[in-house]
Amino acid sequence: MCRLFGLSAAPQRVRATFWLLDAPDSLSIQSRREPDGVGLGTFTADGVPLVEKQPIAAYEDVQFAREARERESTTFVAHIRYATTGGLQPPNTHPFEQRGRLFAHNGVLHGLDELDAELGDYLELVHGDTDSERFFALITQRTDQHDGDVTAGITDAVRWIADRLPVYALNLVLTTATNLWALRYPDTHSLFVLERAAGGPQGDRHLDQAGRAGIRTRSGHLREFPAVVIASERTDEDPRWRALAPGELLHVDEQLRVRSTTVLDYAPHHPLSLTQLDSRAAAAQSGR
Repeated sequence: MCRLFGLSAAPQRVRATFWLLDAPDSLSIQSRREPDGVGLGTFTADGVPLVEKQPIAAYEDVQFAREARERESTTFVAHIRYATTGGLQPPNTHPFEQRGRLFAHNGVLHGLDELDAELGDYLELVHGDTDSERFFALITQRTDQHDGDVTAGITDAVRWIADRLPVYALNLVLTTATNLWALRYPDTHSLFVLERAAGGPQGDRHLDQAGRAGIRTRSGHLREFPAVVIASERTDEDPRWRALAPGELLHVDEQLRVRSTTVLDYAPHHPLSLTQLDSRAAAAQSGR
């Protein structure tokens, strides 16, 4: 399945080094094809989004994904894509940018014709073929309808989808220059959060986290500053990792205050199973 990673050190800007394919010999990588896309999203000191991403396929150089890139930001979002909808092109690679926000998604939703009709003029924000970018456009539409309240926009969008469209999973990470949101819905895939104290469990360690599927990040600054980390899997030994509950929307604000809300306490009205996905989507979503 796709892998999500998000980090906030708000209000501090911290320097972190990312490798987006750092575990080429792991069982996860050995058991499947190369990823279909990798990407990293950060913000400049002026709050301008910086997105670095590349589709990865057998005929392309994977050096981009395996090289380290060091960036400074208050918030970070990283993504490894196993394609379910849309070809291997840059416009289909996460993270996506809309209205100064960055977004990455792990999951599948169907009914894209109905979603396109609901988007109306907001379909102009969609530059690729993916369900993910359309999902993001619906969040943007609903956020605008709620006067820029991103929490309300995400809540409105996921409730509309859960009530009307066939859904396999809607896990997401969304960032601005100062804030981060993460959603797990429904219980298909895990998503974890770590409220990390400065220096980690021992109080004197930099951040160094690596997942089985390849996303690795290190930050010496986080020896001194606290952070909140979101990941598809626990990526270090810290005992304070916890799984988000199905339907839980977590918001980390500009002062690193964390608030969780259950925005959906029921299953999708039209749940999708692996057997209802095409072979490409089923292979992508079944990976662990």
